[in-house]
Amino acid sequence: MSYSFEGKVAVVTGAGGGLGRCHALELAKRGAKVVVNDLGGSMDGTGGSSDAANSVVEEIKAAGGEAIANGGSVSDRAGAKSMVDDAISAFGRLDIVINNAGILRDKSFHKMSQDDFEMVMDVHLIGSMNVTHAAWPIMREQGYGRIVMTTSPSGLYGNFGQANYGAAKLGLVGFMNTLKIEGAKYNIHTNAIAPVAATRMTENLMTEEALEKLGPELITPGVVYLCTEDAPNGVILQAAGGRFSIACIVENRGVDLGLDATVEDIGQNIDQIVDLSDAKPRNMLQLGSM
Repeated sequence: MSYSFEGKVAVVTGAGGGLGRCHALELAKRGAKVVVNDLGGSMDGTGGSSDAANSVVEEIKAAGGEAIANGGSVSDRAGAKSMVDDAISAFGRLDIVINNAGILRDKSFHKMSQDDFEMVMDVHLIGSMNVTHAAWPIMREQGYGRIVMTTSPSGLYGNFGQANYGAAKLGLVGFMNTLKIEGAKYNIHTNAIAPVAATRMTENLMTEEALEKLGPELITPGVVYLCTEDAPNGVILQAAGGRFSIACIVENRGVDLGLDATVEDIGQNIDQIVDLSDAKPRNMLQLGSM
């Protein structure tokens, strides 16, 4: 089996380096026309330059692919719309959106300013919404779309110093869960990737030995699969160092304490209430239709 993206058009945000660059290069290698978006700012979201996006576009063109650069900010509605407009203007359609752009402002919560919290939410969560919102009517009209959110283990499981980042990343899962329902009849599949990779954003969070085994290019096969016509719908795909797995929300059987349940009843039955031995995914759907 071989996957081709001939005739498909993709927008990849934050594609000037790291994960986004790898995603853009692989899609272009497989025939997709790519809008390479990157604000070109620093890791905390300040500043901006078009150099990074232009460099990736040149890489794609040198390899025989087609791409254009876009320097808009995902957190700005007009900037987000410009990516979609550029795709339509240059290539006539839009099939794939990979919401990858992100920043970090890590601090323990008691030291974190509200601005630090809101800025991270604006880029990761609101930014993904802005780009997806601009692309959604086009995908509905053409009856096809593949959207990838970039969540994180920090959102799924928590991580010290990342209350802002974790909140935004889990918010993307909630966003995905509704889009998978609303987009299904239009053949719009929305999934999420939860990567662990060596990038500019993680280089100070991991040991050098760990980083050597976690190249961003090892995440890209999972992301690109979520962009294919075979992609599932509503899946959280975890990826790290060539290992792929699914994360999902599960429910156990619980305990029926009746309509007159008291706090004491909860306390007496808490071990059974939290027992996950019989837990199952909420919707019990097959992977191909999730």
